Amino acid sequence: MVSPIKLKDILAYVGRFAPWELAEPWDNVGLMVGNPDQEATGVLIALDPTLQVIEEAILKKANIILTHHPLIFHPLKSINTATPIGQFLNKALVHDIAVVSCHTNLDIISDGVSDALARALYLHNTRPLTLTGSRPDQGFGKVGNLPTPMQGESFIHFVAQRLKLQAMMIAGPQPETVSTIAVCGGSGSDLAEAALQAGADIYITAELKHSVARWAEDNGLCVIDAGHFATENIIIPSLLARMTAFFAENNNPAPVIASQRQNSPLRFYIAENMPTNT
Repeated sequence: MVSPIKLKDILAYVGRFAPWELAEPWDNVGLMVGNPDQEATGVLIALDPTLQVIEEAILKKANIILTHHPLIFHPLKSINTATPIGQFLNKALVHDIAVVSCHTNLDIISDGVSDALARALYLHNTRPLTLTGSRPDQGFGKVGNLPTPMQGESFIHFVAQRLKLQAMMIAGPQPETVSTIAVCGGSGSDLAEAALQAGADIYITAELKHSVARWAEDNGLCVIDAGHFATENIIIPSLLARMTAFFAENNNPAPVIASQRQNSPLRFYIAENMPTNT
């Protein structure tokens, strides 16, 4: 017998593995738009709530979108349907599509965004870079060890391969060998000092600030900026697995899918054989 799953059931389930109260005070998590009593006919999971994603949800008849980044981050004084956010909300309301976002609460938990990044790089014995809350396994970032030490250049190439990147920005000196690695999915520039204090040979994050890059040079820490999308989208398979299991446990056949349309909004331009000025 099919067991109906309502939006409020999904909110409660996500709140069990990524408690809403763990979110930072400045953050906006949970229900963005929708009726808690609406029954789920399908769930689409994506990093960002974009127009492409809601069009995909409409096409695939998914009436719930689960994202990492919030649809509504700052309070809206008006809804202008000529703007992207206005168009998104209009489509969501017209097509009865709910949106749920789990942001910093998913960053902080012990099996969150940075854990997914650490697993992708085969790190073990991981611990948070900074503690948040009352539990020793909760906090931003992760630091851990490789199974065996690697040459620095080989590890950097390994990171690019694992994250499917053509190029990455690197600050600070490249170490000859590496064994202790720190990571923080998304914007983790401010945790560089914590990575150094934790004994990291390399710190991998995104949105590296210029001042932090200079700091890394002076302090001898190699910092890799692997991009916001690549370091956070890696959590999507984990969310997909969790939501798929939840629907299966409730004998509900509604499809749970990850977005196939969303890629990084940034592209690399790599100049080759650029003529020199004369």
